[in-house]
Amino acid sequence: MDALSSRMPSDGPGDGDEAYADILVGSPPPATDPYVRLTFGSFRPPGSTHRHAYDEGMHVLVAEDDGSVAAALVSALQRAGHSCTRVARGSDLLLRHHDAHIVLLDLGLEDMDGLDALRRLRAVSQVPVIVVTARGDERSTVKALSLGADDYLVKPVRLHELLARLVAVTRRYTPPDEPMRVLAGSIDIDIEARRVTAGEREVSLTPNEFGILVSLARRAGQIVTRRQVLDEVWGDAYATSSRSFDVHLGQLRQKLPEATITTVRGVGYRFEHRP
Repeated sequence: MDALSSRMPSDGPGDGDEAYADILVGSPPPATDPYVRLTFGSFRPPGSTHRHAYDEGMHVLVAEDDGSVAAALVSALQRAGHSCTRVARGSDLLLRHHDAHIVLLDLGLEDMDGLDALRRLRAVSQVPVIVVTARGDERSTVKALSLGADDYLVKPVRLHELLARLVAVTRRYTPPDEPMRVLAGSIDIDIEARRVTAGEREVSLTPNEFGILVSLARRAGQIVTRRQVLDEVWGDAYATSSRSFDVHLGQLRQKLPEATITTVRGVGYRFEHRP
């Protein structure tokens, strides 16, 4: 737990405020397979719920183990028109980040160091993260930013500054459009209708098999890590049974021989269609 005050003055920034470095989070590269066509629209699957801060209200995930500090943060954010979920453990952060527009991350969590939680989160998600911590040393600041934090604030935090940084970070983050449909050779994946056809044949898939297919096919030609697939399909990149994933992937390969799902040892998987 970070030793800090839960004081959050509502006055504006005073003299002596420090300017913290901001790191932009880039969008993933586009699909590299020229034979795969993606159709985009307004539909977004679960886990792609981010929006700009100037929309009315955001959902903020507050990862803070100190109850009084968390209560002060949540109260201030709610008064500003945002909704909040509070967690105290890094493992819960990794389970609950899918519906958040932004994460406020303390570095002293109950079950792991916040930097470790940030490293694990960045392996599966680009959701904006602002570190809010009592650790004001340069080493912690540089480490957090190098791991992918978008901003770094030292407690106690001035309310107006926190809200301004929330807006700044989320405005510059534009999540990539998610395809509603993927056409790869004879394979037609209608994501919104949850329907897959290969030529004239309709392919019956379980929810998990369909989720794995969508996770890989919408990044056709790219390598997708195992943890990314687990996070998107099971909602947990670190606790899901490896055996369960392997079984579902094997069944998907059997049901859809028109696709090639290549295992890149030690890295992940790549989806391609058979010519």
